Amino acid sequence: MDDHEVRLSKIDTSAPHPARRYNYFLGGKDNFAADRESGEELARAFPGVRESALANRAALQRIVRYLAAEAGVRQFLDIGTGLPTANNTHEVAQAVAPASRIVYVDNDPLVLTHARALLTSSDEGSTAYIEADIRDPDAILNSAAIRDALDFSQPVAIMLIAVLHFIQDDDAVDAIVRRLADTLPTGSYLAVTHTTWDFLAPEVLAQVRAMTDAGRVDAWARPREKIQGFFAGFDIVEPGVVPTTRWRPDPDTVPYDLRNVAAWAGVGRKR
Repeated sequence: MDDHEVRLSKIDTSAPHPARRYNYFLGGKDNFAADRESGEELARAFPGVRESALANRAALQRIVRYLAAEAGVRQFLDIGTGLPTANNTHEVAQAVAPASRIVYVDNDPLVLTHARALLTSSDEGSTAYIEADIRDPDAILNSAAIRDALDFSQPVAIMLIAVLHFIQDDDAVDAIVRRLADTLPTGSYLAVTHTTWDFLAPEVLAQVRAMTDAGRVDAWARPREKIQGFFAGFDIVEPGVVPTTRWRPDPDTVPYDLRNVAAWAGVGRKR
């Protein structure tokens, strides 16, 4: 088998995967029956899940545009990439600064297969892709692809967009964020979006809690205070840790009901 066939052979289509379910919520076609069934079950309990996914994707694009255009970042480490759609991290960054360098990381072989086919860089910049799990940050940071593509003596933006909530243990998630943050030089940035229950109506919250207790939900919500804690050692940029729709919205940003958005967003600059 070639590398492409090996990666595809590792895909378990019988179990839902967050990246493929997210693709389904965004209206994509790179998902399987298990992903769609999981997504529909979640949507029955939380009808705003599709709006939340769309709001998160739009926030990613605004965050990258801010980092490239206003903060002057030229290096991005996007962990938990998800399946390629329109206006991916490198497309937004390189539209502002063509020489931007981006490394994508995901643990789904299907994501990396599509990434290599679709996420092509500008001539001036570069993109690289590694298959790794955020639960092993050392494997990411010590990857030859990371070290070849990114210069950690210069500012780097680490993008943790809708990925930390797939780690249940609070101590583990804190350790992962600290390990990633510690490798960054001063002037680097950390960007986080994370699902929350802070806005849910009581009846929706009861259903989501029941599904979580039954092991039917693989994302663990956290409150705003916990998200703010990820930015220890960073100066949080305006407007702070806010709902995804309220992070530097564009004039055409859809003002979804916060009960449907159910996610926080924040960006910090390392001191």
